[in-house]
Amino acid sequence: MHYTILMYIHLATVLPCVFLGAWLLATKKGSPFHRQWGKIYMLLMLVTAGISFLMPARVGPQWFGHFGWIHSFSLLTLWTIPWAYWAIKAGNIQRHRRAMWLLYVGAIVIAGGFTLSPGRFLHALFFGG
Repeated sequence: MHYTILMYIHLATVLPCVFLGAWLLATKKGSPFHRQWGKIYMLLMLVTAGISFLMPARVGPQWFGHFGWIHSFSLLTLWTIPWAYWAIKAGNIQRHRRAMWLLYVGAIVIAGGFTLSPGRFLHALFFGG
């Protein structure tokens, strides 16, 4: 699939997570509303991570002619979501909370920040070039 199409699909799944994740972290926990939207957030993040593996790294070194450092955040996502889900199913609220904070800060804030660096698609989209 063409890189630009994948990028827009990736953006369509991750942008709602920026706002949804912040809202879930800031509001009351444990309600049916929180649980339902939390599942949607987790699903969107899994789809986002999956799509990212189809997109070759365009900045920095590549491994196997495709993967770059940015893909480590996708691995973080694929590890953290099951960890958070199993934690909450086991009643371990503290572990679930830590995992969800790790996911948001790592995969949304830090990885999102890297996507604005020169040479990346979003940098060109927002700042030209």
